[in-house]
Amino acid sequence: MHNIGKTEFFTALGMGLLHSIFSLFVILSSIWLCLALWFQEPLGGLMTRILIGIWIAFALSIIGIYTTQAFFSRHTDILLYILGLLCGLCWYFGLEAKQDRDWNPEVAQVLAYEQQGDLVTLHNVRNFNWHADGHYDERWESRQFDLKQITGVNIITSYWMGPRIAHTLVSFDFANSRPLTFSIEIRKEKNEEFSTIGGFFRKYELSLVAADEKDLIYTRSNSRGEQVYFFPINMSKAESRALFEQYLRKSNDLKKQPKWYNTLTSNCTTLVFDMVQAVSKQHLPIDYRLLASGYLPNYLYDLNAISHDLSMKQWYEKAHINPRVSELNDLSSTQYSALIRQNLPQRKIETPNKTATLK
Repeated sequence: MHNIGKTEFFTALGMGLLHSIFSLFVILSSIWLCLALWFQEPLGGLMTRILIGIWIAFALSIIGIYTTQAFFSRHTDILLYILGLLCGLCWYFGLEAKQDRDWNPEVAQVLAYEQQGDLVTLHNVRNFNWHADGHYDERWESRQFDLKQITGVNIITSYWMGPRIAHTLVSFDFANSRPLTFSIEIRKEKNEEFSTIGGFFRKYELSLVAADEKDLIYTRSNSRGEQVYFFPINMSKAESRALFEQYLRKSNDLKKQPKWYNTLTSNCTTLVFDMVQAVSKQHLPIDYRLLASGYLPNYLYDLNAISHDLSMKQWYEKAHINPRVSELNDLSSTQYSALIRQNLPQRKIETPNKTATLK
């Protein structure tokens, strides 16, 4: 009798644990599916909300059945839940990113290019004239660049959500032309707002914007009031060119096949890291600061990609561009680029024959 009691006890304990695991699975999977439905609205606003309500009631009934009945005595209901969830997964992962939506003018055009040896012609380079109130004069251009004339790479971090989260931009300096900035962004539709949570649920397509430096950075430092920092990066000429060409390949990929933005895995920082890793001669360690993108400059400093002529605290003071530009609204592109580089330490670039020092 004693052994029978122990057997019953451990059986009941195992069943209880199994009930808890399955209930947790139902709760988490239902939260995920309901959020996916909420942000996608496959049946329109009202009908989608009704569907979410039906699913919540269904999931709660499954949990009630599972926790109050003997194991698998209601297996039909459990299998029905699994089947419903699988249908939801098939719907969600069948969603395709598109090119032909009613896009916000800021991301309406798709970057394209032609390359002949060292010369690259970029089409749909953005050069909007931004006003202090956030309005802009729309302007798209074609520009030509000589990849032999790349003299430096810069990382720009723009803080809009506290110290941990920043938007990451990459700017290329040229000896014979104005700098060019790349920004990986969500491709918003007209009147669409950004949602961090929506970014986990295929709410937005990816967009690669190539723009005049004053356009992309001024937008943040002056029009939106974000806190913007500019860091010259130590990178060889060969790696700088290879990184530029990585951006070209990324633009070509997105032109051929649009892709989804993901807040965690396919965002402005992780995609830049992937491209830098592809051209780097050394393996770059995975680090939490790639997700907490506000700390990306500290990560680069630890890798010696940012000069150690200054401490990191001094760098943040020097790299902060808002105090230099926030009150100035009538600057040319050349003046703006010069001003955001003002008083920054010189960059050292290793070349095959010598070390070149560049502003």
